Amino acid sequence: MLAAITGGTGFIGKKLVARLLERGDTVRLLTRSVTPGENSLPVEIHSCDLLTAGVADISTVLDGVEVLYHCAGQLRDTNIMRALHVDVTHKLVEAASGRVGHWVQLSSVGVYGSAAQEVITEDSILAPVGEYEITKAESDQIVVEAANRGGFSCSVLRPSNVFGAGMSNQSLFSLIAMIERGLFFYIGRPGASANYLHVNNVVEGLICCGTMRAAKGRMYNLSDHCTMERFIAIIARALGKDAPRLRLPEPVVRALVRLLGDIPGVPLTEARVNALTSRAVYPNTRIERELGYCHQVTMEKGLLELLASWRQQRQ
Repeated sequence: MLAAITGGTGFIGKKLVARLLERGDTVRLLTRSVTPGENSLPVEIHSCDLLTAGVADISTVLDGVEVLYHCAGQLRDTNIMRALHVDVTHKLVEAASGRVGHWVQLSSVGVYGSAAQEVITEDSILAPVGEYEITKAESDQIVVEAANRGGFSCSVLRPSNVFGAGMSNQSLFSLIAMIERGLFFYIGRPGASANYLHVNNVVEGLICCGTMRAAKGRMYNLSDHCTMERFIAIIARALGKDAPRLRLPEPVVRALVRLLGDIPGVPLTEARVNALTSRAVYPNTRIERELGYCHQVTMEKGLLELLASWRQQRQ
């Protein structure tokens, strides 16, 4: 199978490239820059800055592609999120229509918004809040509408927080450091939900969406979760620490965040408080039933791997 990948040099994209090569697929990589290690991979590398490339340039790269995995995304710089998630998707759709057989869209459960307590399924109403979530939701809609017009078939995969060794997102590393120093405390009532997903599981979900006929025209949530207490306990035990006991009322913490939020170095933000108090869960019922998906890496195994990587970085 000939597969093309956008964002193939990113955290998830690199893992996807390796998995596709392992399957024996031919991989075509659309990328702005190539590192020396990537030059040695048996992939077709096409230098293509999606932000500046024209539709004609992209069309040439996509000729004959059976599956396009659209994994390009921006997590930190809000100034380019709209350009990358929305404008680039418009260009890709125009270039891919009639050339690509199937499009796999990597999205996020963030498009559903920050529900305090809710079971969220693929049929839940979208309520994105931040620039990342809003532009990802728009990108999904652009792809689905193009597929409905007959340009290609598509699947949309919406994972929860993705983690693993080599990730650039530092929020989980900050949490680990807080636990190690004995500074972590719970917020609000017990039973908040930790929604984290190992990167290998995301890749497995992408492969399922790209290779199974039943995935065409379908949207899938993908997550792994446990209580926040169990999540923290796994990390504390691996660090050789006692599990934290301190718990502060949610209204008090939110008031402090609003008061101190503009001070540099304050570890708690409104977004982190939301993450530590959310009771939302994202069942995998649909992807398990329709595609036979199952996790490749458990949350505990993934956290232990992450902790080993974190220790190595500090040496």
